[in-house]
Amino acid sequence: MDRAVTAARPLIAIPARFSAGASALRYAAEVAARALVEAVHRAGGEPFVMHPAAPFEASRLARCDGVLLPGGGDLHPRHYGATSEHETLYDVDDLQDEFDLALASHVLESGLPTLAVCRGFQVVNAVLGGTLDQHMERDHRHHVHPVAVSPGTLLAKTLDAEETVASCYHHQAVATLAPGLRPTARSADGTIEAAELAEPSGGWFLAVQWHPEDTAATDRAQQSLFAALVRAASGGRHAL
Repeated sequence: MDRAVTAARPLIAIPARFSAGASALRYAAEVAARALVEAVHRAGGEPFVMHPAAPFEASRLARCDGVLLPGGGDLHPRHYGATSEHETLYDVDDLQDEFDLALASHVLESGLPTLAVCRGFQVVNAVLGGTLDQHMERDHRHHVHPVAVSPGTLLAKTLDAEETVASCYHHQAVATLAPGLRPTARSADGTIEAAELAEPSGGWFLAVQWHPEDTAATDRAQQSLFAALVRAASGGRHAL
């Protein structure tokens, strides 16, 4: 690809996920889902997989135009006020939590365009004072189902639809939505599947509980979420 075209791509930061190992690597790894990275690139963005180092330094985002908060393991329950841990919790990592929470706080404060996916949505909800259901009674893992989208919302405008088919992989969900958010989509069982800022003046922000990257390569509606993030990031504003 022409170098000038590549340079023009908005830089989208994606915090890496810690992994015990990966194919062809001899040690513990830091990874990002290939489908997620490809969806950002396909939308015209330049994915930047970011090392989750603590303490968080906002200056590391100085050249970034947007952020994608991806899925991952469970957030420790203490971050949303729970005093006990459900036995089904998995892949909890204190460093990952510390970094993701600080990054989410920063983008909310700065208004840096942000798309939050699955765990990313849950992290934002916790940062803003919401709570999570540690283990849902309904199985939303390996589950594809229709989602009703609230008309007139940023999500509805982005998808150009009031219903979409979501690919889900989560056993946790929003229990109490944070005051700073408003729900924009629900599944048939009532699960909050998406949210946006209650005050849009806070900057471009969308959060979905499902994994749009799973089907984005073949589903234009799901790819539109990444396209919208890249468009918002194309304003050329860098935040510290």
